[in-house]
Amino acid sequence: MYLENMTLSEVNSDANHKSITLLYSAPSFSDELLPQFAIFFNVKNVDTLQDVDVFLNEQSIYTLPDVILLEVDAEKKCFEYIAKLKKNVLLKGLVIVLLDGKTDPKVRELAMKHKVNDLYVAPFPLNDICERIFFLVKFKLIKPQLSDLSNIDFTYQMPLGKRLFDIAASGFALLLISPLLVVVGIIIALESKGAVIFKSKRVGTGYKIFDFYKFRSMRTGASEELVQLSDLNQYDKSETGKTTFVKLKNDPRITKFGRFIRKYSIDELPQLFNVLKGDMSLVGNRPLPLYEAEMLTSNEWTMRFLGPAGLTGLWQVSRRGKADMSERERKKLDNFYAHNHSFWLDIKILLKTLPALVQKESV
Repeated sequence: MYLENMTLSEVNSDANHKSITLLYSAPSFSDELLPQFAIFFNVKNVDTLQDVDVFLNEQSIYTLPDVILLEVDAEKKCFEYIAKLKKNVLLKGLVIVLLDGKTDPKVRELAMKHKVNDLYVAPFPLNDICERIFFLVKFKLIKPQLSDLSNIDFTYQMPLGKRLFDIAASGFALLLISPLLVVVGIIIALESKGAVIFKSKRVGTGYKIFDFYKFRSMRTGASEELVQLSDLNQYDKSETGKTTFVKLKNDPRITKFGRFIRKYSIDELPQLFNVLKGDMSLVGNRPLPLYEAEMLTSNEWTMRFLGPAGLTGLWQVSRRGKADMSERERKKLDNFYAHNHSFWLDIKILLKTLPALVQKESV
């Protein structure tokens, strides 16, 4: 019996299945299957694996498809792509269903090896496929919420030498600058109302979420004003029409003393406590606010989370504060560091950090 002869209540009375997004890439069977799937699912139809990759790279956590339905190609390249998806900490949980035109024991073996959710062979049992999709979407965690990112099964082992250096250097620095920290805290408290130390949730290594410390440099309630000030964003929007990172030029929310401590990066000094605690390292990719991290879920950009988070990094010493900064430049720098970080690269970055502390632009 074909799906057109069924009602939604006969399949599953509990769900509005049009809310299930199905990314379909099985061109050989489109005439037969697409009209049927479109009855029940929100179908996104693409032709090739390259198109699948492009589609996924354009999505955020909240717009990822629930199910990817792929055709088994003659060269079996679909399994190479599935292996690539499984290495992505956010995409590996997507439901993957394969369609094949003929029975092939080798394909079944590969499907099991790559932990594909299901494999169907022509002639396709459409009722079974849909019911299986409904079940998998209902009972499997497909798209992790940002509040659950810290539970993702990802481990990054900090090199022992790097961790020992972080503890020694951050501990000594905090002891040395403790009088400065006290003076700055007093001035902030006298200038405006609010906590001296500003804490925000940041996403660091392996999508781990932690409390990130800074001296408060803005007036109270500044976060609620961000949407109205989006036209001041430093990062270029021309590539995609939207931007991931947010850094405002001439931010009107900054206090008078806040502008001074920002110019000389004094507001960043409390992050030495984050380094001492192990939330981040002295050198690494900057941990991101939740609203920025949720936009970086594609295969292309999740690499930046697979290395250490840091107080300073490649971006700070090479491009920070320059008005022509592009979002793509920063992402590429972050990815490069995550893939190539080493003790000597960290030393070079630290040596270049002092000259980079004074910002030339008001960002």
